[in-house]
Amino acid sequence: MFARLFAFFLLTAAALTPLTAQEREVPYWASIRATELNLRVGPSADYKIDWVYRRKGLPVKVIRVMEGWRLIEDPDGTRGWVVQRLLTPDRGAIVIGEGESAIYADPNATSKVKWRIEPGVVGKLGDCEQGWCEFSVGNRAGYVPQQRLWGAGEP
Repeated sequence: MFARLFAFFLLTAAALTPLTAQEREVPYWASIRATELNLRVGPSADYKIDWVYRRKGLPVKVIRVMEGWRLIEDPDGTRGWVVQRLLTPDRGAIVIGEGESAIYADPNATSKVKWRIEPGVVGKLGDCEQGWCEFSVGNRAGYVPQQRLWGAGEP
């Protein structure tokens, strides 16, 4: 009996977590959960598809909530509606700016450069403090200046 109750609790918690995580005050950051995501001109599957994202992990800014739909803005400033379940609250970021950026061993420009990354690289965002953010791409991690990451800071 206890095992069944515990299993029910786990399944219920797992099912509700994505919904609760997406019910926040706007604007907020999210990332694309799906390998393919349709951007629509309105908040329904009846509206025309304006763009198709094929970049899992791409950060987006959620700027409006309507039932199961989210009005998002992407790093290029494009806006449109996506179905909420295909977004995740996991924070991601994309490298922006001109030329390569370094991933440093420590949060300062005098520390060792571990790797170099180009604009357009998408990765997982960690904590940001004093203008530096933890950033990982695959198994490579370090610190990147916050101004080089879209998706870091206040939305």
